[in-house]
Amino acid sequence: MGSVAAALRDQGHTVTGSDANVYPPMSTFLAQRGIELTSGYSAENLPASADVIVVGNAITRGNPEVEAVLNQKRLYLSLPETLRQYFLRGRHNIVVTGTHGKTTTTSLLAWIFESAGLAPAYLIGGIPNNLGQGACLRDSRHFIIEGDEYDTAFFDKRSKFVHYLPELVIVNNIEFDHADIFRDLDDIMTSFRRMLNIVPTEGLVLLNADDPNCVEVGKASPAPIVEVGFSPNAANHIRSADWNGTYSCFELFGEKFEVPLLGEFNIRNAAMAVSAAHFYNVPFPAIQNALRTFEGVKRRQEIRGEVRGIRIMDDFGHHPTAIRATLAGLRQKFTDARIWAIFEPRSNTSRRAVFQEKLPLAFIDADGVFVAQVARMEQLPENDRLNPDLVVQDLRNMGKEAYYEPGANEIVARLKPLAREGDVVVVFSNGGFDGIHTKLLNGL
Repeated sequence: MGSVAAALRDQGHTVTGSDANVYPPMSTFLAQRGIELTSGYSAENLPASADVIVVGNAITRGNPEVEAVLNQKRLYLSLPETLRQYFLRGRHNIVVTGTHGKTTTTSLLAWIFESAGLAPAYLIGGIPNNLGQGACLRDSRHFIIEGDEYDTAFFDKRSKFVHYLPELVIVNNIEFDHADIFRDLDDIMTSFRRMLNIVPTEGLVLLNADDPNCVEVGKASPAPIVEVGFSPNAANHIRSADWNGTYSCFELFGEKFEVPLLGEFNIRNAAMAVSAAHFYNVPFPAIQNALRTFEGVKRRQEIRGEVRGIRIMDDFGHHPTAIRATLAGLRQKFTDARIWAIFEPRSNTSRRAVFQEKLPLAFIDADGVFVAQVARMEQLPENDRLNPDLVVQDLRNMGKEAYYEPGANEIVARLKPLAREGDVVVVFSNGGFDGIHTKLLNGL
């Protein structure tokens, strides 16, 4: 929201805004761009002369500004609608979707275009280290955007990505997630079908050939489809996948590529980015150089520090499949290390019992596991809530060393006497987790 506000200001619009709490660094960033901010919501915050009111995804009915907008019959748009109206129309829009791998794949693709001199616009749900920012909404022929399947606004429960006017769509994978807004897997697949239904016939859909849900969704696509993956049926067949200790290596289009990321899932992410760049005629040497120099994304297998020979790593993973894939990649890299996994059930799905049975299996490659208290658990009925004690018991039944500790302080205290030189500690959370990374580094 802040990045779009700043980009609209750069286009010459006068922009103001309000939020429940206004604080740095975003408040400083927006103030420097000449955007007036108000902390707290009030009908008086709405300028009488405003042409458009942009309503954020977190806003609900009952908000005083929303009620004023509706009562005054003002023109309002969601953030995805605003992107479509002011930034995406008339461009070559590349939309990266899927349950997992969106941020990494979008970051790879943006870096390929950037390092090839194509100066793309991009909007990413993370911060790629090569680019230093998650959004650059400059005037460009190409717009690379992470396509979230989450809902658009309180008045539009369709997925955000249906607004993004895609010319090329990447579908990395499709699994059940977002249990707060989707009934089941079929509900999610319907949303993906709606998006594929608006890809033009001169565009392209890149599907994960190794995911039956992706293949099924693609059957009704009016646009051309190319399957990418390890399956021999894939048109873009990934070959010679390997890990040499520093880079994941693979072959595609008869060319060799190297990327400093772990695991089979990241090879597929990279292959998707290569396939998309090839569609737009980016030369192979430029693609190869970009992949080789990719520096990763903050909060995706990010090393936050090392103390006493113990590495502390941060990862955004919160879905069992993402956790399992990340740990499998880490096991491949740190073959002789003990790996401790710390998990905070914080996302709207991971807090629920829907993954009660799958979650323990996600930690198969960890030597020890800590599970924290379910975040905001008072918002969920007990029978709908993940039971961390049961997760820990299942892990112990699998022969894992496992503990339930309610918060960061308790986890650090429990881990301190257990950790030793050479260990890797990876924290899985989609939030700040009470500063646990710093607490671990200080505590150890």
